[in-house]
Amino acid sequence: MAISYTLVQRKDMSRGALEDAKLYYAQAVSTRRVEFDDLCDEIAETCTLTSADIKAVLDRVIWGMVTHLKNSEIVQFGDLGNFRIAVGSAGSASPEEFTATMLRKPKVVFHPGKRLQEMRDVAKFARFTVDKDDGTDGGGV
Repeated sequence: MAISYTLVQRKDMSRGALEDAKLYYAQAVSTRRVEFDDLCDEIAETCTLTSADIKAVLDRVIWGMVTHLKNSEIVQFGDLGNFRIAVGSAGSASPEEFTATMLRKPKVVFHPGKRLQEMRDVAKFARFTVDKDDGTDGGGV
């Protein structure tokens, strides 16, 4: 198993680059979407819970996470990692000039746990290519 990537050409933003210079950069390619129900079914196959049990638990996990994140709490989720809220804003010249309307939409920030970090450390890569000979939209690695 390998992480699929393709190459995309973008403007060279390095100092001293010619105005029309372009470089190729790797970009991850998602090969498919795993639907929630399918993931729950896969998990149910590896334990004594049913798919419905797993869906119920995950529904309550999301409810709990939302509750704690709304209270500016960090939610530590075992080997999965941590979730927290991040807030940004436009700048103001002084604290007195700052208003709540300057706040941007909050973001949920995820920091991967140990197992996900280890997966990144040992990741293998495969270049994704589209077979142009047969005229189909499929691709391969």
